[in-house]
Amino acid sequence: MAVNGADSVAIHIEGLASSIEKDMASNDPFMSPNCCIFKTPTILYRLNDKAYVPDAFSIGPFHHRDPNLIDTEKIKIKYLQGLISRSSPKTTLRDLLNSVKEVEREARECYSNPISYSSDEFVKILVIDGCFIIELFRKEVNQVPKEDNDPIFSMSCLQQFLDHDLILLENQVPWVVLERLFNKTKEEHDMPLIKLAIEFFISAFSFTEPPPMNETMIKDIKHIPDLIRKWMVSSTEQVEESPGLVAFRGEKGWQPMPCVTSLVEAGIKFRRVESKSILDIKFNDGVLEIPPLLIQDTTETIFRNIISFEQCYPNCEARFTSYAILMDNLINNAEDANILGKNEILDNWLNPQDAVQLFKNLHHNTCYNEYYYQSLSRDVSRYCQRRWPRWRAALVRNYFNTPWALFSTSAAVIILILTLLQTVYSMKR
Repeated sequence: MAVNGADSVAIHIEGLASSIEKDMASNDPFMSPNCCIFKTPTILYRLNDKAYVPDAFSIGPFHHRDPNLIDTEKIKIKYLQGLISRSSPKTTLRDLLNSVKEVEREARECYSNPISYSSDEFVKILVIDGCFIIELFRKEVNQVPKEDNDPIFSMSCLQQFLDHDLILLENQVPWVVLERLFNKTKEEHDMPLIKLAIEFFISAFSFTEPPPMNETMIKDIKHIPDLIRKWMVSSTEQVEESPGLVAFRGEKGWQPMPCVTSLVEAGIKFRRVESKSILDIKFNDGVLEIPPLLIQDTTETIFRNIISFEQCYPNCEARFTSYAILMDNLINNAEDANILGKNEILDNWLNPQDAVQLFKNLHHNTCYNEYYYQSLSRDVSRYCQRRWPRWRAALVRNYFNTPWALFSTSAAVIILILTLLQTVYSMKR
């Protein structure tokens, strides 16, 4: 019997409805509570794609089997072999595989995108990559001897690649996996895993070694970028709940920090201070105190991936995003970067213009509702609005902004003084 047009439409609609009802019945959550390793959002990725993808080493499942990264797989296998051969009491490869297998489901839930690898293949990736990272950290602090022919420590380019690759948000092994592998292979006098990781990245932000830190302050670590972020945030001396520390976008009084040149014109001084964290910036009695920051090839990568994590992880405070905004406000041109360099605040291995562009683009296309330097910016702006700083800024801008203007103004002052002296002399006669 033929089906008329109305019946055909009804059957089609019924099929569509059943399909949608099936999807709704799955009752899957928006995101697993364990989700913490994200693919970089396209809106951030297109600003600088090279800052988000590995150069030489694939870590975790997202970039596994990338043909450009295959060559370093044999290095990871060699590191795994060395770790197992040295473990005491003797830990077998099967012990490591079983340990990671126990948390396989939790590890899968850490990744924002579905993992297509089988259970065995996924566990294999985590064990090989996780053991490679642990062995690398141990070698870095000479806890494990380095072989003369180890390419990572004999080829400068591989060290540079690793500094980049290990910080990438989408190139991670969950910290819970690293902890299990570390505990299975640690010896009596080994450094804690957190300490090993921080030692590896100790020069990520500054060549000045920070004071000793208390590793117990850092809790609930998700992965390496999260550890580095928590390391900096937990080391700040400011109290997060202090009144005025946090401001919300749109709040009355929301205002950017003036650039370095404008602040210098207003009489504000810049002072390098040693601190446990680059985030710990303060303003006291006309002096802006800023910890030193190293700007090198990997600086943009570190900031971009931590900012990407702040953007993607639910309810994550925008601490590094706020720092990027503040530095963008301060560094408006090459002269601003040069002033900070002369005050030993910026240790810039790039040219000044590259430093300017770095901070101008870091926080582009990010969304943030909280700005953690609003109280600082407000205090600086209020200081600049005082009568003397305003007059001083106007004087510098109008009469001392170039050598010729300085010469002309000085000559005029000298002529005025001589004229006054001549007048006084004539009156006395």
